[in-house]
Amino acid sequence: MARIGFIGLGNMGLPMAQNLLKAGHAVQGFDVSAAQAAKLTAAGGSAADSIKSAASGAEIVITMLPAGEHVRDVYLGAQGVLAAVGQGTLLIDSSTIDVASARAVAAAAEAKGLAMLDAPVSGGVGGAQAATLTFMVGGSAAAFDRAKPVLEKMGKTIVHAGGAGNGQAAKICNNMILGVSMIAVSEAFVLAEKLGLDAQKLFDISSKSSGQCWSMTSYCPVPGPVPTSPANRDYQAGFTAAMMLKDLKLAQDAAKAVGAKTPLGADAAKIYSQYVEGGEAGCDFSGIIRMVRDA
Repeated sequence: MARIGFIGLGNMGLPMAQNLLKAGHAVQGFDVSAAQAAKLTAAGGSAADSIKSAASGAEIVITMLPAGEHVRDVYLGAQGVLAAVGQGTLLIDSSTIDVASARAVAAAAEAKGLAMLDAPVSGGVGGAQAATLTFMVGGSAAAFDRAKPVLEKMGKTIVHAGGAGNGQAAKICNNMILGVSMIAVSEAFVLAEKLGLDAQKLFDISSKSSGQCWSMTSYCPVPGPVPTSPANRDYQAGFTAAMMLKDLKLAQDAAKAVGAKTPLGADAAKIYSQYVEGGEAGCDFSGIIRMVRDA
C-alpha cells in the first residue's frame, strides 16, 4: 500500500481520501480547514500542518483544489509540493482548472524529473462518496499506468485522454455538453407543463427515445421520474450551479484561446451566470429549471 499525501479535503477531496483509507493506503492530508482535516483523522488518516508536511515522504501526492491559481500556488510555491517531494513521487491533480495552468504545472514537474497527471473527475459528491467517479487523465502513459490502481479505489471509470492538459480538456468539453443539455431538458419539461403534458409521460417517452441523455435519465430536473435526482430534495446540491458556471467559463476561455466557435456553450454560460447572480450559486445546477419556468 502507498503513502499518499492528499491536499484539499473539501466536499470532493475528503470522501476521495476516505476511500483511499478504506483501500488500505496511508493518507496524510492537509486542508485550510482544520475541521475537514479532523474528519480525515477520524477516518484513520493523519492531518498535516502544511502543504509541505503533507507532501514530504509521500509516494503519491493528490490534490483537489478550487481553481488554477490555487493549483499553481500549491505546486509551485516556495513551500509547495514540488519543493517538498523526492524523486519518484507521482503527482496527481484532480482539480478542475484551465488547461494552460495544468500544462504549466506539469511542465514544471517534468523539469524536476517528476511525473504528473491532470485527472479531473465527473460524478459529483455522490460519486466521490461511492467511489464511482470518472477520471479523465492527461499525462504520460507510464504515469497513467502507475496511477490507475490508486484511481480505481476512488472511481469506476478511468480513461487516459492523452498528454498533459488533456484530462482538463476532456472535463470542460464534457461539462459544456452537460450544461447545455440540462438547459434543453429543462426547457422541454417547462414547455410540456404549459402544453398540458404530464412530466412523467414526457419522461417515459423521451427517456426511451431520441431525447434521451444523462440530464434526462439520471438527473431529471423535475421531481418524480428519477427518485435520486436533486429535484426530489428541493435541488440540494450534488453539483452546484456555481461549479457548473465555473466549468462553462473555463470552456469559453479555452474556446477563445484556440478559436473554436461554441455558441450554445456561450449561451449556457450566460444563462447560468444569471442563475448564480440571482442568488442560486449553492443550489444544484439542475435547479436551472426554476429560472427557465419563471422566465
